[in-house]
Amino acid sequence: MKTVRIIPRLDIKGPNLVKGIHLEGLRVLGKPADFAKYYYEQGADELMFMDVVASLYGRNSLQEIVSETAKSIFIPITVGGGIRTLSDITNMLRAGADKVSINTAAINDPSFIKKASEEFGSSTIVIAIEAIKNIDGKYYAFTDNGREHTGVEVVEWAKRVEDLGCGELVVTSVDNEGTGKGFNVDLISSIASVVSIPVIAHGGAGQKSDVESLLDDGIVDAVAIASVLHYDTIKYLEANTNNQVEGNFDFLKSGRLFGNFSTFNLKDLKEYLHLKDIYCR
Repeated sequence: MKTVRIIPRLDIKGPNLVKGIHLEGLRVLGKPADFAKYYYEQGADELMFMDVVASLYGRNSLQEIVSETAKSIFIPITVGGGIRTLSDITNMLRAGADKVSINTAAINDPSFIKKASEEFGSSTIVIAIEAIKNIDGKYYAFTDNGREHTGVEVVEWAKRVEDLGCGELVVTSVDNEGTGKGFNVDLISSIASVVSIPVIAHGGAGQKSDVESLLDDGIVDAVAIASVLHYDTIKYLEANTNNQVEGNFDFLKSGRLFGNFSTFNLKDLKEYLHLKDIYCR
């Protein structure tokens, strides 16, 4: 059985860790460094930082955050959002990133994928696919953090980006993202079945069994998890740090969002998966 990766995803707006539902309604949860440190200590296999307003403003503002994180966290870091040029990639790698995630620029100019993979190696280039189901039953790629419809069907797009040299895919079900109702297995399977490169599933994890059921099928190489980890981490940081936890998360304490969530930390998740004969790095 192959070994899988568990990757906390941290969506960043300005200096803050944020979280929404369907990639919208972003709420500030706290300082990215606090969460990243905790995930590293808990055994994260990688970290994924996404500047969720970078495409909107035409820039990525994560260099400082990534640089500070890389000084004390020694696992692979993927950075995405607003990566438009080879210089952008160079700057992120110099800051401490190991991989970059590209969406909008790849859709706008697919040749950029080939240029980037030839310059930096396929293993450095991750293509992000933000997918929404259309009334025709097909899934189409969106850009700008799920804001802009492209008309690009995701299965054909996945095959094309692999041919262009992409080394890995991260597939987000925008319909499931932030809901805690489980991964969109149909979407993920349809993409993973037509490519030979690693696929990271993102969007929908609400409890440990959601992760188990997806990984047990063996269709993906990794999962990226956000909400369900962040909500548990907030409780830990409040109880165990001297720093006041920042963020407008009264909505969490109200319990309104927890119908589909049974929060857990990374250590507990990995122990649970090992008991199910699913092995993590």
